[in-house]
Amino acid sequence: MTSSTATTTGAQDRRRVFIDKQSPDAYQAFRQAAETVRATAVAAGLEPELLELINVRVSQINGCAFCLNTHTRTALRAGESPLRLGVLPGWRDADVFTDRERAALGLAETVTHPDDAAAQESAYAAAREVFDDAEISAAIWAAITINAFNRVSILSKHPVRRAAAVPSPAVQ
Repeated sequence: MTSSTATTTGAQDRRRVFIDKQSPDAYQAFRQAAETVRATAVAAGLEPELLELINVRVSQINGCAFCLNTHTRTALRAGESPLRLGVLPGWRDADVFTDRERAALGLAETVTHPDDAAAQESAYAAAREVFDDAEISAAIWAAITINAFNRVSILSKHPVRRAAAVPSPAVQ
């Protein structure tokens, strides 16, 4: 296993393959597909900040620390507020999200957990109220894409290094 990395959990050493490094051609094709999805989403009218809310929310649900760190930093650079990122898990109860954002988050959650047919129908109905066909398709593709990247990072156990962590915002 030449492309493995070692991580230590307690006294047990587990070796994981960074599948993106082990199969770089597959990973590069995957990254190109993700770039196409992002371009399609922007062309459909989905704001970059909305795409990052999808990325962060799906990564929260999946528990992907690496993707959470990456997309939280990207969202902050795009102008997202620490308040909204902090309450994102409770988006249904927080009055800081627009109807479009709520619709996208509902779609993202149902893509992540497609087994709940009632939730899926409810999310789709909410999305129909505020999105056209292109926007619905783009939001779903964005959620599918981050779900897949979450699996790459979770199964590879990509580390979050302290130097790469999100800086603490100044308290005001």
